[in-house]
Amino acid sequence: MRPVTAFAEWPHIIGHIDMDAFYVSVEIRRRPELRGQPVIVAGTGSRSVVTTASYEARRFGVGSAMPAARARRLCPQGVFLAPDFAYYREASRQVMSMVRATVETVEVVGLDEAYLDLTGLADPPATMRRLVAEIERTAGLGCSIGIGPSKLVAKVASDAEKPRGFVVLSREQACQRFGASPCGLVPGIGPKTVERLRALRVDTLAALAAVPAAALAARFGPRLAAELQRRARFEDDSPVTEERKVISESREVTFDEDIRDPERLEAILAQLVDRLCDGLRAQRRRGRTVGIKVRLDDFSTHTRARTLAEAVASADRVGPVALELLRRFEPRGRSACWGCGSPASSPPTGPTTSSFSWFSSEVSARTGA
Repeated sequence: MRPVTAFAEWPHIIGHIDMDAFYVSVEIRRRPELRGQPVIVAGTGSRSVVTTASYEARRFGVGSAMPAARARRLCPQGVFLAPDFAYYREASRQVMSMVRATVETVEVVGLDEAYLDLTGLADPPATMRRLVAEIERTAGLGCSIGIGPSKLVAKVASDAEKPRGFVVLSREQACQRFGASPCGLVPGIGPKTVERLRALRVDTLAALAAVPAAALAARFGPRLAAELQRRARFEDDSPVTEERKVISESREVTFDEDIRDPERLEAILAQLVDRLCDGLRAQRRRGRTVGIKVRLDDFSTHTRARTLAEAVASADRVGPVALELLRRFEPRGRSACWGCGSPASSPPTGPTTSSFSWFSSEVSARTGA
């Protein structure tokens, strides 16, 4: 760990807290007899996916977003639990209240992670260790911590030694430690970009940082190329703020078979709106744009949205707008996927989109700066 005196060299000191296997850990809290077993939170339908897997289950190759059917094949001895999102949101509120009581500026990213501005504190690591101990003692949950001079370094550091990791890195140390890692390790470099980089024989963060800028710009354009290299060098000056630049939240339910009944679909839409708005209120966010996304059985995707006069976060305001958008949509083919959402920021600053479907139903929220 870097000596505390070295923090004076950093322009900012940022902490990132990431709850370990959050949904599973919350389930084990109320069912302690499951501790040490391969626990998998997933739906029960043939089309459901894994929401979270315990570290014991991950040893069998089970991971988030994997089809539940495959997870059952990989880990037949696993304990499969249906998700209880209301319970997870309550656990999140408990944890985030402790996080917010620790420092003045906190950026909650979701139910299970947040950034903390530790700049100006006498001993940032000690502050975070006290928070970890309090969460363990009060909520019975474990978490991993990353501390760095930026959100990017802190985020990657918190994931480096899970579970219950505690990693402090400067930018230079991050470059050295993760230089041989795949480019996809860094947030903001997704699978498609990784494939395009691989076509240039750029497979690691160190290689991405060193590739000639002109060659990268020819493939990605000058703006994206510059941003990719900034990320590979762990250069990031984005502030910790409750006014999120971009946030996305989703609510999803997967069906075993296609559903045609409009009344049933509208009832499901109402449930998803309720869950979405519960999450927005829990994180003290709201937004102005409500949108739906519809995917037909030919896999074509259609979106509809409406911007409201004021920011909202309640189901009685979001629901009617989403329902009207849905009823106005008249697909020529059979619908395969549809959904609704609302921006999740306070104050609102951008649009939100979401999706849910006749076989896989999801609601999400996103807002841009």
